[in-house]
Amino acid sequence: MSDIKKAVILAAGRGTRMKELTDDIPKPMVKVKGTPILESIVRGLVSNGITEVLIVVGYRKEVITDYFGTGERFGCEVSYIEQVVQDGTGRVVELAKDFAGDDPFILSYGDILVPAEAYAPLVEFQDVDGKLTVKIDEDVRKGGAVFIEDGRVTNLIEKPKEDEPTSPYYNAGIYVFSPVIFEYTARLELSPRGEYELTDAIAAQVKDGLRIAAVELEGEWADVRDPEVLKELND
Repeated sequence: MSDIKKAVILAAGRGTRMKELTDDIPKPMVKVKGTPILESIVRGLVSNGITEVLIVVGYRKEVITDYFGTGERFGCEVSYIEQVVQDGTGRVVELAKDFAGDDPFILSYGDILVPAEAYAPLVEFQDVDGKLTVKIDEDVRKGGAVFIEDGRVTNLIEKPKEDEPTSPYYNAGIYVFSPVIFEYTARLELSPRGEYELTDAIAAQVKDGLRIAAVELEGEWADVRDPEVLKELND
């Protein structure tokens, strides 16, 4: 069994739906109950054995680099890489290729808030090619519908349209990848939305018979996507 020690956090975006709240800070540095979302993610990962964290930065990157520094204060080693072109989640993962090397890694979006214990089932990496987290009772049309059979992902549909099949499982935005993911992101084509989609790379892995395990997250989960969600969390 291999315990994962590396994690990648995508924190390059401004988060335009946050309006003036992100005039001076990137969205992952917005505070929930007094703590930046990004800090909660880092501390949650470290408490589950992660020792190396790569933060993908972009908009107002200095706010993040000044805050986290080398990571010593947070009990891990933090490094940074800049996403210069915002062309989708599929391409941004490729920035982690050198960092990952031959090792599996956790990948999280920088605005997904979960309790620390939610990362526990992700750090064990055995007999799978990857893991994808899901939640139930979320509106899959706002994100991604995940189709599961015997604990394994069988298909993914990003923001399914009215006439497309749906599923009770919502893509929760935290993943575990082996380095094989880079073979799939390298050959991504633009989606109808004009972006390179990470979910397309995962769907291609599934189609090729790779074992992507579905992990249903326990406890609270929040995609801090807009001021309304933020207000709910802070009330």
